[in-house]
Amino acid sequence: MERPAKNLLVTGRPGIGKTTCVMRTVDILRARGVDAGGMVTLEVRREGARIGFKIVDLATGEEAWLARVGAPGRIRVGRYTVLLENLEEVGVGAIRRAIEGADVVVIDEIGPMELKSRKFREAVWEALESPKPVLATIHVAASRHPFGRQVYTRGDVEAYGLNYRNRGEMPRVLAGRIFTLLGLA
Repeated sequence: MERPAKNLLVTGRPGIGKTTCVMRTVDILRARGVDAGGMVTLEVRREGARIGFKIVDLATGEEAWLARVGAPGRIRVGRYTVLLENLEEVGVGAIRRAIEGADVVVIDEIGPMELKSRKFREAVWEALESPKPVLATIHVAASRHPFGRQVYTRGDVEAYGLNYRNRGEMPRVLAGRIFTLLGLA
């Protein structure tokens, strides 16, 4: 028997605004008293050039580098060195705390850098399996990763394609869906 879709995946090409969409959705949820926890990934720029990405815990505000140009380490995605220890401490910790205590679990993003971590994949799966609604973004390249395919093909997942035409209204659509899941609609 297929479970009702309670895991919402925001998809779309890089740079379309998936993180912005999720953050606006979180703002709408929080304005109605819904506790949204988990993690978001923010790009960091210096003098207009992207130099890396930081992970931010939505509940505590704690942040750490996920990946940086020129950082020491062996795990690389493109020109970035992925700092798995930071992902596992801040990001995985934020996801697990949200599973335990928040109303909604936010995971931004399920992408090539994050998928390098077994602990991250385990935390994502725990969130998807939990009774809590999950709002996640998924990088287009993740669909080529075995784990990404597993996420996409779950019976309790709804995918929302973000594009220039719908990105203004999508936070309200997602928040409305989550309110329904939480019995607040």
